[in-house]
Amino acid sequence: MLFDVSRPATRIAPGVAHVPGWVDVAKQRALVEETREVARRYAGTPMAMYQPQLKSGKMSVHQLHLGRFWHYETYRYVDNIEGTRVPPMLVSLQEIARPALRAAAEVSPELEPWVETFYPEMALVNYYPPGSGMGMHVDDFEESLAPVISLSIGDEALFRMGNTENRNKPWDDVTLSSGDLIVFGGPKRLAYHGIVRVNDATLPEGCGLKEGRINITIRQIDARATL
Repeated sequence: MLFDVSRPATRIAPGVAHVPGWVDVAKQRALVEETREVARRYAGTPMAMYQPQLKSGKMSVHQLHLGRFWHYETYRYVDNIEGTRVPPMLVSLQEIARPALRAAAEVSPELEPWVETFYPEMALVNYYPPGSGMGMHVDDFEESLAPVISLSIGDEALFRMGNTENRNKPWDDVTLSSGDLIVFGGPKRLAYHGIVRVNDATLPEGCGLKEGRINITIRQIDARATL
């Protein structure tokens, strides 16, 4: 893993750290290949990668759950649907979680309390096709308030971090490039955030994607979970 020294690591807000170029291209490609293989293996099952249908309409992103599955219909995390268990959490993502959090805590000290206790129980893999995005929302499904670890692979995206009260300004906008790490927790753990747009044809050669963007978020679900 290599840091992008041309774009310094930045504390975007209290509890929000952006570390550019934290995942090198070879590791990006390996993660894409691993998650793609899982998606192929579970295609046609209740755990297949899919576009969630919300009250506001169908999401433009495609989601794959690892470790735990967020069931929009019942509004809870589940371990299986119709007898099909959730794909297991990838070991590679479990291993990357604490080093990622440690790197983020060096930028934003509000994250430090979680470095040694964070337990990576699940990962959500979002594939953003060209022209897609995600509206401002709050990740409040988890019992734990542990930070959310987010890795970007593929096309650049404009990430927007807001406040904890509503979707209104002030916002902090950050361009996320392939290999970037962003972590949010502490006072911003329940802040509204989203992807304003994906900048097409900006991905690096060799990252494993031909177009679009993958975002992998690693989360702790249980407030009492420990290694």
